[in-house]
Amino acid sequence: MRSNNPVLSKFADTARNTLGLDAATPMTVAGTAGKAGVLLLVLAFSSALTWQQVSAGRVELITPAMLIGGIGGFILAMVTAFKPMWARWTAPLYASLEGVFLGGVSALYNLRFAGLPQQAVLLTIGVAAGVFVLYRFRILRASEGFKRMMMAAMMGIMLFYVISMVLGFFGVNIGYFTSSGPLAIGINLAIAGVAALNLVLDFDRIEEGVRMGAPKAMEWFAAFGLMVTLIWLYLELLRLLSRLQGRRD
Repeated sequence: MRSNNPVLSKFADTARNTLGLDAATPMTVAGTAGKAGVLLLVLAFSSALTWQQVSAGRVELITPAMLIGGIGGFILAMVTAFKPMWARWTAPLYASLEGVFLGGVSALYNLRFAGLPQQAVLLTIGVAAGVFVLYRFRILRASEGFKRMMMAAMMGIMLFYVISMVLGFFGVNIGYFTSSGPLAIGINLAIAGVAALNLVLDFDRIEEGVRMGAPKAMEWFAAFGLMVTLIWLYLELLRLLSRLQGRRD
């Protein structure tokens, strides 16, 4: 049955169209995990470089790092989403630019709440590991109903962010991005929950590719999708922890 998630559908369509191109070395779970590890190392390295520069006193680099990394990463993410077979080249570049972006964002949060980014990293790892265990034991499953629910939730979140940005251009501040109130925390927690559950779709995508005998090149695209979700989850948890810390201060 065709997935209602356009990214998952793109992955499945590309995998079907490329079957037999690399039959001797089909996609594997271990291969995808290895490539995801490579992307995480690239991201961590570029993030650490940015963090180190800011820690050395070059605070003026935060804004350029966020702009260059964020915009560049977004462009590469769009290219990769529409051209999955390019992921072997675009995914590492995406990870390096997102590392620059995350280094700047994390350094900015750290200036206000020292040690908060490290807590967010550990929490992201813990949440991702927890979701993986639940998926591994089939407590969480990517059923068609689950995929439809996730698609609706992600569309709703996207519209929320877009409307908030458009209203901001006209001077209307809904308060979500700057508030530490109970409503903002509740919305933030819900979005973080959707980001965490999106990992289930990533795990299912990897297993689907392996079942179909997709070519090994698709491992890069599957690893890229996993990376996108982890970055999203980290940012939401970082924002959530900052709100909780702000209420204590």
